[in-house]
Amino acid sequence: MDQPAEDPSSKGSEQQTLFDWEDTGPARTADGAFRDSPEARRMLDVREVYAEPAALDSPRGRQIMARLPGVPVTEVANHWQIPSLHGNDGNIGRWVRIKTETLVLGVKHKLTTRHNGRSADWIAPGPSNGCAMACAYCYVPRRKGFANPITLFTNIEAIVAHVRRHVRAQGPKPEPNQCDPEAWVYDIGENGDCSVDALVSDNTADLVDAFTTMPTAKASFATKFVNPDLLALDPRGRTRVRFSVMPTDDARLLDIRTSPVPERIAAAADFLDAGYEVHFNLSPVVLRPGWERDWADLLTHLDDVLPSRVKAQAAAEVIMLTHNQSLHEVNLGWHPRAEDLLWQPEIQETKRSQNGALNVRYDLETKRQALARMRHLLAEHAPWLRIRYAF
Repeated sequence: MDQPAEDPSSKGSEQQTLFDWEDTGPARTADGAFRDSPEARRMLDVREVYAEPAALDSPRGRQIMARLPGVPVTEVANHWQIPSLHGNDGNIGRWVRIKTETLVLGVKHKLTTRHNGRSADWIAPGPSNGCAMACAYCYVPRRKGFANPITLFTNIEAIVAHVRRHVRAQGPKPEPNQCDPEAWVYDIGENGDCSVDALVSDNTADLVDAFTTMPTAKASFATKFVNPDLLALDPRGRTRVRFSVMPTDDARLLDIRTSPVPERIAAAADFLDAGYEVHFNLSPVVLRPGWERDWADLLTHLDDVLPSRVKAQAAAEVIMLTHNQSLHEVNLGWHPRAEDLLWQPEIQETKRSQNGALNVRYDLETKRQALARMRHLLAEHAPWLRIRYAF
């Protein structure tokens, strides 16, 4: 068993996990709320807030601050322009501490829904940006620079209203596709983790509830954090939770401060029984010696422990690692061991993504062979797990 994570002020490269790696479920407090438990506070223990005045004055902003009594607030003109956070390279050594203790409140002014067609039909305007977890390959901090705490957007009513208008404008889905056979799928968590956001905000709950009234659409978000409070919501089959999983050894090194992979897998049945659709992200697939053996072991574990009702409705996304030069440089400052796996120039090439970012991905032939091998492993060890999207 790994040792518990060290204090975030200690050497960054040793900050490996949030939890002990035990096959136990998350704790609850006496009143049943997980977000008030000691385990939740290990994930997010807010000690400073940066906030736009309009965000503080909103109903959601007031609700969030009421849950953080005594926490000092620094008002800022723009949630993207906080010199002590963004662009300050002195923050690399405090990468995890900032994620644990800092919260930003802002107003999302540009409400747009983008076409996707891969994991989801549409990318909805997200209710947050950034995360309290610290996955070494995460693409979000590439644009923020040296600090990536949660920014919560408090104008949730405007976000929900925008999504409703967009759904109505689409009408019924004309034909099945890889996203869903019947419903338009809207990713509501592109730049954050909705399960973690729910520790301090009702934004996730509001979106889950909103989609119950949209019969032609469903929400979708990927997560690496098991938050039992989400089981108390009533999604009525209109929200898809995608639990991201990878081999345990990779997760210990790369999925910093996340729920252990066995815990994410064990939560699938609970979420299905609570009314969610449950899929899996096999992501990212990181190529290194022994990767095929370890993925085979993980898929065998899925086959062994998941009940038939989960298997009957499950589907998977297979996503190969994408990395980035600037993130590589940041990681070298706080978690260089991760780069032994993530940075492999001999089998990677530069490619510009759909959003214009210049990223590093496995070269085409390496990627083609790896995806073919993943398909074979799935067919052999988890034939019930339909591949919905592979990239």
